[in-house]
Amino acid sequence: FTYNSQLEKHVRTHTGERPFSCVYCSASFSRKYSLSYHVRTHTGERPFSCVRCNASFSLKRNLINHIRSHTGERPFSCVHCNASFKQKSHLVRHFSTHTGQRPFSCVQCNASFATKEYLAKHMRIHTGERPFSCVHCNASFLRKGHLMNHIRTHNEERPFSCVHCDASFMIKRHLIEHKRTHTGERLFSCVHCDASFARKGHLIEHIRTHTGERPFSCVHCSASFSRKQHLKEHMSRRHGKKP
Repeated sequence: FTYNSQLEKHVRTHTGERPFSCVYCSASFSRKYSLSYHVRTHTGERPFSCVRCNASFSLKRNLINHIRSHTGERPFSCVHCNASFKQKSHLVRHFSTHTGQRPFSCVQCNASFATKEYLAKHMRIHTGERPFSCVHCNASFLRKGHLMNHIRTHNEERPFSCVHCDASFMIKRHLIEHKRTHTGERLFSCVHCDASFARKGHLIEHIRTHTGERPFSCVHCSASFSRKQHLKEHMSRRHGKKP
């Protein structure tokens, strides 16, 4: 490393040290700038604004990704199909729909995931950890994105607007899915049959009809399900519990 500070940051990847703690919740970080980004989820600060619409963002990279929704740029293309993406991480996740590879497995249930990030988020279901807290009320969340969406319910902000109609949305994903009702686009194709889908989640659920995968397991009995909603219905109906 060129600088001692770079070495110190690297060493934390081995030691697990997270010296920078959030004053609003229990989250902690190995790097100071990561804490700064996180704090914005509590304060609502969004310093990066789009010059084409009213959208604003807490992170510069999120603004860059948003601008592509105006320009239509999708620089990350799949080599297996015609799908292309605005973000590299979305392409990486998409690959798993072709390969079926899910190398990250939960030690507490049968669920497995294409990325380590998804596994980490899933583990909070078992631990009950909800590290992202709202500064306006007592709500807390498993995921940062869920907190950001919740904060908009306080200020009624709907920053994601459709260019084809008057619809606007609190959540970017909902805008993306809505746009496909105009374009008829069905990006996500099954490798086992001719089916294609407008939403990735629908493709994943469909693929399980081919593979027989049932990743959602009941903690009270041996039942398992291909869809999370089916598990919720089972736990309510059979065990009188909310998952």
